[in-house]
Amino acid sequence: MERTRVRSSNISSIGYAADTRTLEVEFNSGSIYQYSRVPESVYNALMGARSHGSYFNDHIRDTYPTRQVR
Repeated sequence: MERTRVRSSNISSIGYAADTRTLEVEFNSGSIYQYSRVPESVYNALMGARSHGSYFNDHIRDTYPTRQVR
């Protein structure tokens, strides 16, 4: 999945596959996680958020099914 680099103290890049509603987040630690059943509106809000890390923690983390990719 292609990801877009973001400026964040915790997140390195973010990708989204609209056809499967899968959000992929690469953290600065090098870990990559995929989040399932994420609406495109949530992805758009994450990308437009003033703080990607805060939005992620408040609206995505512990909300959607997750699997570690790396």
